Amino acid sequence: MMARVMRWGLACALLVQAGPAMPQSSEYSFAVISQAPNASDDLALRTAIAQTDDDNLAFVVASGFKSNTEPCSDELYNDRKTLLDEAKNGLIVSLTANDWTECKNSYGGAAAIERLSRLRELFFVDDFSLGASKIPLVRQSTMPKFRSYVENARWEIDDVLFATLNLPATNNHYRTEAGRNSEFEDRLIANRDWLQRTFALATNRKMAGIVLFCDGNPLAIPKSRRLFDASGKRNGFAEVHKQIIALASRFAGKLLVIHNAVGPASNAASGIAWRANMGDLALGPGWRKVNINPGSTTLFTLADGIRR
Repeated sequence: MMARVMRWGLACALLVQAGPAMPQSSEYSFAVISQAPNASDDLALRTAIAQTDDDNLAFVVASGFKSNTEPCSDELYNDRKTLLDEAKNGLIVSLTANDWTECKNSYGGAAAIERLSRLRELFFVDDFSLGASKIPLVRQSTMPKFRSYVENARWEIDDVLFATLNLPATNNHYRTEAGRNSEFEDRLIANRDWLQRTFALATNRKMAGIVLFCDGNPLAIPKSRRLFDASGKRNGFAEVHKQIIALASRFAGKLLVIHNAVGPASNAASGIAWRANMGDLALGPGWRKVNINPGSTTLFTLADGIRR
């Protein structure tokens, strides 16, 4: 096991140093863990990490680490950070709405922005993943203009580029209260720049694919093309949806977007839904294993079943 971890860590380090992507000759796999939305403890997350530890994986992405019923306390954050860091595989955190957007302070007031700042300080302290196999990452925070956005990260294995995007499923954390959307507006600009750079890099290197990890579904077809629907509700995903569709249409490779399912667990996809070169994978509680076969025209395939 340790030899496998060291091998993947060294391979990823060499890829970052090497520059242009090199052809991949063999299939490899990664896993994505999705936290149950109403979990009361870390048992499911702990089980998923143990199961992925026993598999032969290039890396693991944790799509969120707490449920919407758990507290946003420093104690819980520290406990989950320790748990995630004990993974044997390289583990990358992709933030979800449950991690920060609905957090309250001791007076019942909104504490989302303060909690997001705390998460950034705790979970994204350097340019490497969590876990035993330290995968080198390129963070958006390396650009002075976006130095706060440590959670947006990318890494590559051969000719596939992987990236996380802070895109909360709660309407992208757009607030209806007047004057409360500075966080949304600033992150909108940061995400637009991050997506532009990610697709530009993959295009310039003629990479075969991009895998994007996020909470909300940016590929969902909006009910209205307008920013505000008939009831006056603002679509927080309108801009990112339009941008990804446009970028993907000009990208010669395949785009796989992996996000959390909205609503009941039954809404999780049984497979990857493809539309042109865009693949949509909705996650339910548990973890999914994705295979990458560089010699295949499909490139991405799902291992059978959802692990719980």
